[in-house]
Amino acid sequence: MVSITRAADLLEVGANGGGWVAPIGTTSPGDPELQPLAPWAPLGAISDDGLVQGFEEDSQSFTPWGYTAPIRTTITSSLRTFSLTAWETGRTTVQSLQYRVPAADLTPAAGLTTFAETASPEPDRRAWWFVVLDGDNFQRGFYVPQGEITERSDVTHKQDQVAGFEWTITAYPDEAGNTVYHFDRVPETPANSGS
Repeated sequence: MVSITRAADLLEVGANGGGWVAPIGTTSPGDPELQPLAPWAPLGAISDDGLVQGFEEDSQSFTPWGYTAPIRTTITSSLRTFSLTAWETGRTTVQSLQYRVPAADLTPAAGLTTFAETASPEPDRRAWWFVVLDGDNFQRGFYVPQGEITERSDVTHKQDQVAGFEWTITAYPDEAGNTVYHFDRVPETPANSGS
């Protein structure tokens, strides 16, 4: 009997997932099913808005004289981003990312952590690993070998909501010219299904 993959099996609901960060040059964990090991450091709890995979592209179309439709379009800018809100604002890794300070500078002394934010922050590129899970059969992994937080939203401290660090991470090209590597574990479809 031939097993047929149903259309519903190919739909993704990002029911769970996570994010990790490591120094540039850290290799990808490679499989969204596996727990990343050091030097990968977890971001901890992420808000229920989940992970947003962003695509921003600009193009230039070329329409010959006398035509009303272009005959060629060139991509002039192609940007990949990932956005999320980190809820564990007390986690050292998360504070290090938010304030662009080395994690070593956040070691408490006598229970008190002190640090200063500079008016002239240095670039803070790191390797990133994001996982999106939908049960056991649908798992996506995104490896960003060189990414940096390029947008930070305001942080609200109030009684009826969890404070969070909302970030947009921009993916930069690595030595091979790639910005994001995909590792997907999805249900297989029959080769002759035409899909």
